[in-house]
Order: sequence, then C-alpha cells, then structure tokens
Amino acid sequence: MQKEIIAPANTIKSVTSLTTALRWCVLVFLVYLMLLAVGLIGYGFKEATQEQAKGLFELAANPVMGLIIGMVCTALIQSSSTVSSIIVAMVAGGLPISIAIPMMMGANIGTSITNTIVSLGHIGNKAEFQRAFNAATIHDFFNIFAVLIFLPLEIMFGIFEHISAAMVSLVASGATAEMGGFNPIKASTAPVIEFVKGLLVNTNEIYSGSIKIVLGLALIIISITWMGKIMKSLMIGRVQDILKSALGKGSVTGISSGAIMTILVQSSSTTTSLLVPLVGNGIVTARSIYPFTLGANIGTCITALIAALAIVGPNAELALQIAFVHLAYNVLSVVVIYGIALLREWPPNLSYQLSLKVADRKIYGLAYVIGLFFLLPLSAVFIVS
Repeated sequence: MQKEIIAPANTIKSVTSLTTALRWCVLVFLVYLMLLAVGLIGYGFKEATQEQAKGLFELAANPVMGLIIGMVCTALIQSSSTVSSIIVAMVAGGLPISIAIPMMMGANIGTSITNTIVSLGHIGNKAEFQRAFNAATIHDFFNIFAVLIFLPLEIMFGIFEHISAAMVSLVASGATAEMGGFNPIKASTAPVIEFVKGLLVNTNEIYSGSIKIVLGLALIIISITWMGKIMKSLMIGRVQDILKSALGKGSVTGISSGAIMTILVQSSSTTTSLLVPLVGNGIVTARSIYPFTLGANIGTCITALIAALAIVGPNAELALQIAFVHLAYNVLSVVVIYGIALLREWPPNLSYQLSLKVADRKIYGLAYVIGLFFLLPLSAVFIVS
C-alpha cells in the first residue's frame, strides 16, 4: 500500500512566510517605482512645456475644463490614485495650483465609474440589479454634490488653496528645512532619472520631456495597479475583518474603516466595488455601506501624499500642497455633506430613485454611465471653449 506523503506543517508555514516576504519586497519596489515615475513626469512636464506652458495652462485655466480633464482621465484609467499622483507630478513640473484643484475634484467623480460598471454584473436579476445600482450610485451622487458645493466656493474664495497652504506651512517648519540637505527619496531615484536624462541628452527638449512623461505615466499606471493587487493579496483576511466589524456599526466606525481599508488596498475603486455585490445579493443594505464609501474617498488620498514625497526642488512644497488639497477636499466634503442631516439624505435618496428607474428600463443604466462620464463632459467642453 502506497503511503501518502504529507508535507510537514512547519515546511508549509515557512513557504507561506517566504511568499509573504517576497510580496512585501515587491511592494516596496513598486512604491519606489511610483516615486520614480512621479519624478520623471515632473521633470518631463517642466522640460516639454517650457515654451508651450502658457498655451497649455490657458487651455485648462477654466475651472470647468480642469474638472472635466480630471473626471474623464480618471474614468478612462479607472484609478483616482493614478490620476492624483500624475497631478502631483504636473504641479511639480509647473502646473499652477489653481488649475490643479478642479482636476483633483474631477478625479473624485471619475473614479465612481468603476463600481457603477460592477453593478451591471447583476443585470440579469431585476431585484439584485436595483440594489446593486443603488449601492454603486450613492458614491456618484455624493461626489457630484461635493463638486457642486465646493467648486464655486473654490473659484470665489480659494478655500482649499488657503487651507492647503496653511497645512504645508505647518509641516514645512524651519527644522524641516534644516534637515533638507539630505533627501533619501531623491538619493534613491536621482541615479535612474539622471540615467534617463543621459540617454536623451541629444534629443530635442520637447521630445525629451514628452518621452519622460510617457515613461512616467506607464510606470505610474503599472506600479499603482500592481500595488493594489499585491496589497489585496496581503491584506485579504484583514479586509474581511474590517468589513465585518464596520458595516452597520455606526457612521464614525464606517467612515474610519472605509479609510483604513482603502489605505490597505490602495484603491477606493476596489473598496467601493467590493461592497456592490454584497448589497446586490442582499447581504447588507445600500444605506449601511454609505459611511464606508465616504471613508474610501479619504483613504485614497494617501497615494497623492506618498507621491508628493518624491518631489524635491523649488516646487516640492507646491506638490505637497496639492496633495493636501486632495485630503482637505475629501475630509471637508464628508464633514459638510454627511454632517448636515438635510444634505446627508440626498445621495442615498437620489441613488435609490434612479435605481428603481434603471431596474425597470435597463438601457437607462448604460445611458447614465455614458451620459455622466463622457457625453456630459464633452458637451461642457463645447460650451466653455
């Protein structure tokens, strides 16, 4: 009789530990790759737009145009983390803060497309589809209301520009400036950036800068995409624990848990999309995931803050400022919209009414996605241009 060979428990444990350690090493490398990409985009943007910067900035100077750029780019890439990191790099390359702020706001709306698309997976069952679409579009309506409230205030009073400048002044103290002689991030990324510069030394400035931008964009998309995948594989057990402990346990717990989970998986789209099937299958209600979704908006700000650390030189504080704009905007949106009882009910009520219509006429769901994320921005371009 042939004996069954069973691997010892300690051998299995050591292999698992080795795999986990390897994933952490890859994660560290991907973070480095993201910081490197941000540096390349910043240098490339500065180099490529030396002569054309005025015309480029005039194109996006209209706040509505800036909002649309951020919204459509995020809808296409399906990652607000990626777009916010790119905006940080562009500010480091000379993009004015006043133009970058509407772009950040637009990124919040654009990221909502992912969970709305996920809800279409329940389209075969009317009741499931209604619940799933309701859950998905709460995020959409919240982000739309945030823009409707805060974009006019930003245009009139520059509230986020002032708040973020104050936040930068708090962290950029004299002690920080004295320690600025050595920057470990610059020390680690500079050799690679200088190597790329060396390869393009005989290339026209516009082409050289454009190549750096394209290379940086490719690296940032790859690094953030794989960071999310690896973080999910490392944190899957903890994510499940957070979900179980957070849903239906109160607003503060829901918001803070949503923020923590998004920081762990490095993607608000992932966080909100995980909740849609739970609501669609009737495991939890759309109302119970509402605070958790808002926490995801706050948690996604960590990527822009990390990206800002890669920036050195005269625009380093501006890069940090736009990252703080992202954080202040998302925190203040939650405080105002969710904190005021009347405003709090608008997103879930409107998403519920829309989900009833979409469940009856499914074509409305497709029209909603195409109309909100693509046709409406395109129409606005023609109006403001």
